[in-house]
Amino acid sequence: MQNKISHYTKNFVIMASLVMLSACATATNKDPLEGMNRGIYKFNDVADKALIKPVATVYQKVTPAPIRKGINNFFDNLSSITTIFNDLLQFKFAHALNDAGRFVINSTVGIAGFFDVASMDNVPKHKEDFGQTLGHWGMSDGAYLVLPILGPSSLRDTTGLVFDLATTDPIAYAHRKGDVRLHNQLRAGQLIDKRTELLTATDLIDEASLDPYAFTRDAYLQRRASLVQDGLVPEEFIKDDYE
Repeated sequence: MQNKISHYTKNFVIMASLVMLSACATATNKDPLEGMNRGIYKFNDVADKALIKPVATVYQKVTPAPIRKGINNFFDNLSSITTIFNDLLQFKFAHALNDAGRFVINSTVGIAGFFDVASMDNVPKHKEDFGQTLGHWGMSDGAYLVLPILGPSSLRDTTGLVFDLATTDPIAYAHRKGDVRLHNQLRAGQLIDKRTELLTATDLIDEASLDPYAFTRDAYLQRRASLVQDGLVPEEFIKDDYE
């Protein structure tokens, strides 16, 4: 187990270093790795159309909506652990208390999170990860990065992902405990659930955008910048869109 933690820690340190090194390079170019990114984007697109999207489409058609919603709630509830931890790292103590309450309510009364009882009681919902925490404390995105299968990211957010997987992700914890089968089943279910949520959005992108890659990149960066500022869109993005 110590070796696995050391492996995650090593990856985190490497990614953090890359973010810092790329900060200056991306001051005027948000996508210095565009050639590589477009290649990975194409690979993801082919894999998605050949396998992931068809599976998600079948899942949507054969699974009743209430069950799909319950599964989506379950994975959202699992992610609350990461949110609570990063609330604390950002000194958002009121949010941490609120999100911990949501997690307890949904994990108990909501039967492991399958029912979002907290939302029924109008308890606010937040989403935080370590990439947002790094941004909250002033770290820039670094270079835009497209990850195989996982899709849009940045060096900062990829660093955050590695950190979250090593510390607060319950599915990754199952793998570290040696239950590889459970880990793989949960991760596959999470992927299908997320892809099903995005079926309509990806169809609209393909139909409406002349360059789906650029559209996805710009939308991702703007959304992440907004999340870092708790829903406020930074002025530089408004200016970029205007120009």
